[in-house]
Amino acid sequence: MLVLALRSVRQRPGRFLATLLSAFLGAAIVMAFNSMHDTAGAPGVDPVSSETLRTAAGVVGGYGTLLVFFAVASALTVNVRQRAAELELLRCSGATPGQLKRMVVGEAVAVALVGTAAAVLPGVLGGRLLVELFQDTGQVAGSVDHSFGAVALSSGVGVTLVASAGAALLAVRRVTRGRRRTVRRRPVFAWAALAAGAVAASSTFAFSATDEMLMAFPAQGAILLSVGFALMAPRLLTGVLGRLALGGASGWLAVRNLRRRAGELSGILMALILFTAVSTATLTMQAVESDEVAASGTVKSVDAKNLETLNYTVVGIIVVFVCVMLVNSLYAATTYRGREFGQQRLAGATPGQVLGVVGVEGLVLTVVGLLFGTAAALAGIVPFTVVRSDAVLPGQLVGVWVAVAAVGAAATVGTSLFTARRVLRTPAVRAVGATA
Repeated sequence: MLVLALRSVRQRPGRFLATLLSAFLGAAIVMAFNSMHDTAGAPGVDPVSSETLRTAAGVVGGYGTLLVFFAVASALTVNVRQRAAELELLRCSGATPGQLKRMVVGEAVAVALVGTAAAVLPGVLGGRLLVELFQDTGQVAGSVDHSFGAVALSSGVGVTLVASAGAALLAVRRVTRGRRRTVRRRPVFAWAALAAGAVAASSTFAFSATDEMLMAFPAQGAILLSVGFALMAPRLLTGVLGRLALGGASGWLAVRNLRRRAGELSGILMALILFTAVSTATLTMQAVESDEVAASGTVKSVDAKNLETLNYTVVGIIVVFVCVMLVNSLYAATTYRGREFGQQRLAGATPGQVLGVVGVEGLVLTVVGLLFGTAAALAGIVPFTVVRSDAVLPGQLVGVWVAVAAVGAAATVGTSLFTARRVLRTPAVRAVGATA
């Protein structure tokens, strides 16, 4: 099966492009930030610079590890789901579930190795830029030179390979065993995350306005609440669609398609919810903190500067990864609908009407993701703002939310329409005659 896996990757590399891109970006980010450990451990680095570098590596490196797993898992899940017929044919030919798992995991590991190898140079350059950024803000001494060593390389290779193998194993289990167990367990984890998020957000009121840990608990609350909503993505989408009435043929078809594909689209909706909640909460709370410090006339401490840099860096990483996840998932999912689009055109629909349906679908997904992501973000923003500034809703919220919504809508609706237009270039008869 390993030989078959390598042959599959060589013969059809296009189907693994999304996985390769996710592994490449993930490995580059993990290597760049974990090279801060190598830099901090180099001879002659002062204690303050060492602490700053290790904090950045620990915090952002942890987020990067999770994002690598989610990005690779999203790409592999779409890949395996679209190959369900191929995998079923192999089972009918005598392949066991264990052999299928080894084949899919072998494909994922082979692609991850290629992506990791290509990510070494970007990881080195990214780590060097990070050190220069910390030096420009006065958090790291100018005499510190960037080092890229064993920690960065081993963490990048290890995290990417483990994430790829684990994501591939989970994806193929869903196809070979079905999703019954996942569906049963998901609400338990979702409610646990929601409860933990509510507790963390409400704990904000136990701190004073000048406490250094004030931002930590509302941020954790927003993240946990967004994870809870994300785990409930299929149910949330189904519930919203049950109350949604869109007029016209495009609206009716869009709602029908979304209901039928709610499970498949859950990964896209999860990414939107997480992106909206984490970005909105982090950027808004950081803006409130910066304005309050400026109003008081005090100078930011080194720890405060570290936190601000980390917040913006984390949001930047999340934006990049979520955009990659959305583009990969939507591109693969929309490309796979060529036969469906061809059938609609043969039934009398014009290309413009098909694009209209796709656009409405993307818009509905965007609205639902923004709705629940904003709810999770507000659960952290409101307690923080009340304690820090005696207001309820900060004035900075509107500008941040508009920017976040614009990025989410552009990634979702824009990718869907762009991919659909490319798919529609194929003649309808040829698209219907192709293998589904």
